[in-house]
Amino acid sequence: MTLSRRRLLKTLSLSPLALTPMMLSAPLSLAWRSAQASTGETVPLVIHAEQGPTRFDVEVADAPGERNRGLMGRDSMPGDHGMLFLYSAPQGVENAFWMYQTLIPLDIAFIDADGRIVEIRQMQPCESDASHCPATQPGQAYHAALEVNAGTLAQLGIRVGDCVSWPGSSGLCQ
Repeated sequence: MTLSRRRLLKTLSLSPLALTPMMLSAPLSLAWRSAQASTGETVPLVIHAEQGPTRFDVEVADAPGERNRGLMGRDSMPGDHGMLFLYSAPQGVENAFWMYQTLIPLDIAFIDADGRIVEIRQMQPCESDASHCPATQPGQAYHAALEVNAGTLAQLGIRVGDCVSWPGSSGLCQ
């Protein structure tokens, strides 16, 4: 029996660990995520909140060049899409995000090693030169960050403490 895409995504949204056994090989999962992000394709990401799971299709930025480029130059993004920034080691509070050449306002959710949102901030586009763009720094260390259209997280009732899962994540959302 083969899983349809719809059934696979439903399984992912209901059971964030469904793909974990298939993703135990780190080089394989990193290669898969890099291939997805570099072609503009997306992977499913689910935020498990009090009101239930919310699914996004996200591009994965897990290489330095992808993370530096982020969502620069895009003039729009579908409401259920975003970008997930992944790091192999914890990022300190001094590692900030900025909006240089980013044309759309964004929400950013900083995510810890357990997959929990530790902080949510809004970022506005920076239309000046790079030296005048403000940096958005979290109040604590993070392992990943999720950017979506500004206002989306509040509109959906997503808050600090909610759990985030995606294929290959180690978050134990329950």
